[in-house]
Amino acid sequence: MEKEVLEHQLHINRRRFLTRVGMGLGGAALGSLLIPDLFGGKNIEEQVMTGLPHFAPKAKRVIYLFQNGAPSQLDLFDYKPMLQTMQGQDLPASIRMGQRLTGMTADQKQFPLACSAFQFEQYGQQRVWMSELLPYTSKIADELCVIKSMHTEAINHDPALTFFQTGAQVGNRPSMGSWLSYGLGSENKNLPAFCVLLSKGKGNGQGVYSKLWTNGFLDSVHQGVQFSSGENPVLYLNNPDGIDKADRRAMLDKLAALNEESNKSFEDPEMTSKIQQYEMAYRMQTAVPEVTDLSNEPEDIIKLYGAECMVPGTYAANCLLARKLSESGVRFIQLYHQGWDGHNNLPEELKGQCKDTDQASAALITDLKQRGLLDETLVIWGGEFGRTNYCQGTLTKENYGRDHHPRCFTIWMAGGGVKPGVYGETDEFGYNIVSNPVHVNDFHATALHLMGLDHEKLTFKHLGRRYRLTDVAGKVVSSIIA
Repeated sequence: MEKEVLEHQLHINRRRFLTRVGMGLGGAALGSLLIPDLFGGKNIEEQVMTGLPHFAPKAKRVIYLFQNGAPSQLDLFDYKPMLQTMQGQDLPASIRMGQRLTGMTADQKQFPLACSAFQFEQYGQQRVWMSELLPYTSKIADELCVIKSMHTEAINHDPALTFFQTGAQVGNRPSMGSWLSYGLGSENKNLPAFCVLLSKGKGNGQGVYSKLWTNGFLDSVHQGVQFSSGENPVLYLNNPDGIDKADRRAMLDKLAALNEESNKSFEDPEMTSKIQQYEMAYRMQTAVPEVTDLSNEPEDIIKLYGAECMVPGTYAANCLLARKLSESGVRFIQLYHQGWDGHNNLPEELKGQCKDTDQASAALITDLKQRGLLDETLVIWGGEFGRTNYCQGTLTKENYGRDHHPRCFTIWMAGGGVKPGVYGETDEFGYNIVSNPVHVNDFHATALHLMGLDHEKLTFKHLGRRYRLTDVAGKVVSSIIA
């Protein structure tokens, strides 16, 4: 009897065979769509840990408008009437509490308080304070989550900038964009998951360097790809003279075969990464010219961003390109705009910086919203630390400078699941935080959470221990999540 049952179970006709096979192929296809690397040779632990969010995300992608050099929060967002009342008076020792100073003001005998040279008003239903230097940003006040209580330990540009980008003040750690690429992969196989755009204003600039968008110890496929403003947006992407697409395809096939043969001997995962990068470059030859071509943008969009958006390499052009890249499924777009280091002649430099950035930043939010993309795109605006309430050097009402201030500063976020409004508060001097502090680690934890990632679970084992973007700290700021 048992033998007959077994034979019956094993019996299969053509219809049953095709049904079973079809279901198997369908499952395999579905698996390859949900986890693209399911059959790509990764170990099962890495497959489970990466490629899918840990929970339902609020946002699908990030555009980070990094204002390199540290904008003065006291001249843009953090209105302090007390500084007008005490203009020129020495900062009370009870407020400074012996805070560490930079080498640029450590020898000053006094720290004269400097009020802003600019007028402030409140905007939107949230009554957000903004300077007269931000006429365009003020129009989108109700889209913004303005965080006035950011703080960091770093007091100099290099470690502070590196900290915001990589979660560590030292180099050789993966950048935020690389972590997102590693954790979520790419939405568009013809474009990198992580793109970098650079621009420079007329103010005092601080340099940016490739370690800020490095993959660190992650596979090199997760490194940020820098786009330039020249004739070739991505260097070395085009075929050299005498090489056509068929030649390039044949060369890549031969190169992949050699790398795969080497990988059998050395079992080096970087071999696979190189094959992937070569293939990505091949696909980008078609995708990049299309996405970087701004000539077909309608007149109303050009007017929205300003005429400079048609000048390659400007902040406005990069904001418009960021929208196109995001629209095309690029996971993380990092903009760096240099020129915010206002140690002296701050009012004049700040006017120029805001003229370069205010309209385009607001236009990006408006453009994303009218396309139905803002809800799924997290936009971040801010620098590496803030500016002091006291003057560096000689103080006049029209001319003053401000030193680095890590204790409190302002950034804003929009879209991507954040709640509009103002979060955090500083004291009446604009020197210390009095409510709801947000550390850099908290900022990273919150950004990852909005993308559907648990910052404590997104890890990579390196040199015997598991690393993460937030290292051993960070908490999600749930109050700013819609």
